[in-house]
Amino acid sequence: MGNRAVIRTNENTIGVYLHWNGGRDTIEPVLAFCKASGYRCPEDDCYGWAYLCTVLGCFFGDGMHFGIDVIERLETDNCDNGTYIIEGWEIVGREFVSEGFKEQSEYNFGGMLEDINERMPVHMRLSVKDMRDAINNHEMKESGK
Repeated sequence: MGNRAVIRTNENTIGVYLHWNGGRDTIEPVLAFCKASGYRCPEDDCYGWAYLCTVLGCFFGDGMHFGIDVIERLETDNCDNGTYIIEGWEIVGREFVSEGFKEQSEYNFGGMLEDINERMPVHMRLSVKDMRDAINNHEMKESGK
C-alpha cells in the first residue's frame, strides 16, 4: 500500500512513478519548486525529467520512493492519486482518478515548499524572494485571480 501517482506530459511517452507522497498537496509544491528554479520543463527535453527527478530524490532522500520509465511500464491506474498530466510545471490534467475521489490536503503548500527547499543542496535552494513569489503565485491561482 502506498500513496501512489504518476506524473507525465501530454506526449505520454515517459513518466515518473511515486510510491509515496503522490497527493496533489505534494505534487504542486514540487512542480512550483521546479518552476521557481527556472528548470526546463519535461515536455521540452530530457533535462526537464532530470530536474524533476533531482528534486524528488533530494526531497525523499533515499531514492527508493520514485522511478522513471516509459509510460506503458508504470502503474498509471494505481487506485490512489492516478496520473497527473503536466505542462510548464503546472498540472493541466488528471487520469485514472476514481469517482468519489477525495483530494488529499494534509500538507500546506508553503510548508511543503519550505520542506522541499530545505532538503535541496544549498546551491540549489530558492531565495526567500523566490519562495515568497512561488507561494503568492499559488495563492493567486487558488483564489482564481
